[in-house]
Amino acid sequence: MTDNCAIWAAVLSARPPHIRTMYEYLLTVDGDEARARAQAETIADQPESAANIHTTILHVFTENDETSVQEITAATLARDILTDAGIAVDLDETVGDPTTAILEKAEQVDANRICVSGKKRTPTGKVIFGSVTQGIILSTQRPVLVCSADD
Repeated sequence: MTDNCAIWAAVLSARPPHIRTMYEYLLTVDGDEARARAQAETIADQPESAANIHTTILHVFTENDETSVQEITAATLARDILTDAGIAVDLDETVGDPTTAILEKAEQVDANRICVSGKKRTPTGKVIFGSVTQGIILSTQRPVLVCSADD
């Protein structure tokens, strides 16, 4: 078994340096800082090398106002955690239905993983109020990381 591992390591190290495995994460934030922190820390703790991770942080505004994603503390907190971990980050924003906008952005950036934050809701609450997280999970073939802040 050890010989096989050594051979595999030799094959990987022989790859040309310009061939890299890059992981694209789409991290979606609302205004909750604790959830944004949990999401960013989850991505920072992934097994991939930080140099091989790029994260797009997306905030979806439900109506067009004068606010920018740069003014959303949860988004800038997540950005700071990820950049401190050596992960490349872009901040992005859009206006519209959150589920639709997130799925469209995941397609646009060709996300390997979508990172969302779940809120604690009863099944009845999900039916009455809807669930962006549930909508994303049910509507995509991409892996979805669901994080929650410690209460």
